[in-house]
Amino acid sequence: MNDQIRLDRVVRFLETLNQARELDLSVTEAREGSLTLCLPYSDRIIGNPDTGVIHGGAITTLMDTTSGSVILCALEEFELCPTLDLRVDYMRPAVPHKPVYARAETYKVTRNIIFTRCEAYQEGGETIANCVGTFMRIGKEATPKHYRDRITGGDA
Repeated sequence: MNDQIRLDRVVRFLETLNQARELDLSVTEAREGSLTLCLPYSDRIIGNPDTGVIHGGAITTLMDTTSGSVILCALEEFELCPTLDLRVDYMRPAVPHKPVYARAETYKVTRNIIFTRCEAYQEGGETIANCVGTFMRIGKEATPKHYRDRITGGDA
């Protein structure tokens, strides 16, 4: 599978996630085992109106979505992999009025579990948060065919 197929699958997958659409998440880069998503700054995600700092829940959602979606870049065939565990360590608040990026990678893929790590950051800035996640593999057969076809474009 090439990077364009990976990118297309992630874009189609994000279109099915309400939280990704509400946050206006977009794909910046998709490679084998690696994915970067962008969370644009918006008044709707401000956690502190006095400072304009983004709410931590939006950052967590960005990181969970990126960590779960990177699986599409690691597996040849699409399968849903629900989050089992996600640990987030916040380092500092995001600078207001700037987008936040999350870069995730799969670092171990087993028959039953996929392990990921992710970093949220801003351009030219320091790390905002780090996370590690574990995702349960439920198998291609457990995902309805019509949904698989929607994500893969019918190519798998």
